[in-house]
Amino acid sequence: MGKVKIKKKDTRIDMTAMSDVTVLLLTFFMLTSTFLQKEPITVITPPSVAKEPVPDQNLLSVLVSPTGKVFLEVLGSKDSTFKSETVRADLLKNMAGFYNEKHPSNPVNFTKKEVETFSKVGAFGVPFQYMKDWLNIKDVTLRDKVLEGEEPLTTKDGKKVKLAGIPISMNENPSNPNEFQMWVRAAYNSMDSELKHSIDKGKGIAIKADQTTPYSVVNIVMDNLQTIKMNKFSLMTALKAEEE
Repeated sequence: MGKVKIKKKDTRIDMTAMSDVTVLLLTFFMLTSTFLQKEPITVITPPSVAKEPVPDQNLLSVLVSPTGKVFLEVLGSKDSTFKSETVRADLLKNMAGFYNEKHPSNPVNFTKKEVETFSKVGAFGVPFQYMKDWLNIKDVTLRDKVLEGEEPLTTKDGKKVKLAGIPISMNENPSNPNEFQMWVRAAYNSMDSELKHSIDKGKGIAIKADQTTPYSVVNIVMDNLQTIKMNKFSLMTALKAEEE
């Protein structure tokens, strides 16, 4: 009697559907993810056991280098009304109003293209009189190097300037704010009521300083904020184990 031959089945698995799902998931995460902006300086925050997370929206971050350079970064809401680009555009316009009111003989005004460029930057720290020159650097890599202090800024009249962050100094006169204080006020006025409420509750402003930054440098930033009635803010730290 002959053996019954069992028909072999095809063991190949059709992965077409799986590939389609993978591509769809990858596309979804690419479209919904928020990419971290490069910071102009490297800051290693001091360790702490505090576990309260830093907000990823409606936040004004103050970046302080060990040498005392100050930079700002503004994040708006994730909705379409007060998203980061919209808030930054309003911020630049408000800051121009404050600056020109204080310097009527040397006003700084921006074109629509310059405002659009500023709305897309991350952290910034440029003396306001040179902001137009910095925004008009077409090479983004060069613009970052100028901000980081690796390259000098070449102004429209050919002068080379080494940038040193946003100008800040001890100032206890709120009626005569320095540039840092004007930026903070302009940011506050650019935000929606949700961020203003967050700032009033102490969660809308965060100071990020390197662990080697002297306290005297950070203290200048805190005093500047308190002078303009921004009395509640957070200090960014890196999480460590409690037993350390």
